[in-house]
Amino acid sequence: MAELSGIEWTDSTFNPWIGCTKISPACDNCYAADWSKRYNGPEWGNHPRRRTKTWGQPVKWNKQADSWEAEHGRPRFVFCASLADVFDNQVPTEWRNDLWRLIKQCDRLVWLLLTKRPQNIAKMLPDDWGNGYPNVWLGTTVENQEIYDRNLPHLLSVPATKRFLSIEPIVGPIWMNRTNPKIDWVIAGGESGPSARPADPEWYRDLRDQSASEGIAFHFKQWGEYDETQTRVGKKKAGRLLDERTWDERPTHSAKREAEQA
Repeated sequence: MAELSGIEWTDSTFNPWIGCTKISPACDNCYAADWSKRYNGPEWGNHPRRRTKTWGQPVKWNKQADSWEAEHGRPRFVFCASLADVFDNQVPTEWRNDLWRLIKQCDRLVWLLLTKRPQNIAKMLPDDWGNGYPNVWLGTTVENQEIYDRNLPHLLSVPATKRFLSIEPIVGPIWMNRTNPKIDWVIAGGESGPSARPADPEWYRDLRDQSASEGIAFHFKQWGEYDETQTRVGKKKAGRLLDERTWDERPTHSAKREAEQA
């Protein structure tokens, strides 16, 4: 697992298990599935998921919370899980129960739980979830209007300290304001890899402007393989500038303070 992640919107990644099944257009060119193939992993599709041996990492990070917060001025953000889905039906219930216990134990971390299966969240939350664990943010992937309209109600139906949307890879325009979303964070980005699909730059600008009008923090992760002119130049050259600046907004949060207030 990544002590320091290259994913721009998190600090670290933790995978309690590995494996998933493709279920939406955002999954078509799944980097995690490709990663699994390179390492001869059998975990994608209707194969058993594989539990990892890295469960001590978040415990270590939690013990380092004081020094981390002194250096960065905020808690460590942990994306769980970059190579799986916490709310996957094919994950044994006891594994997920173990994860909830770990999350409660590591209460100085901000856990970012991103799912493509928000319809499963309510039935898979722990019994003591209440109004949401103060150190957990719940998010769902919404790559176009159809998936947004389908997934958002499920995300909004469960209580959470904060909610976020991952619009990466974006494959179509999304109009959020028609639903008055109770969302704290929007992460948007283009697709990378050999089969990457181009995106209309106006899709990003619309999301940025809608977020600003609703007071939602906006993060532009990357252009992906195609630059602002929709020319394929490669991820590195395309970069992260949208209208000549980076957009790295993030909701403010103190896991320690909100845990004390809970």
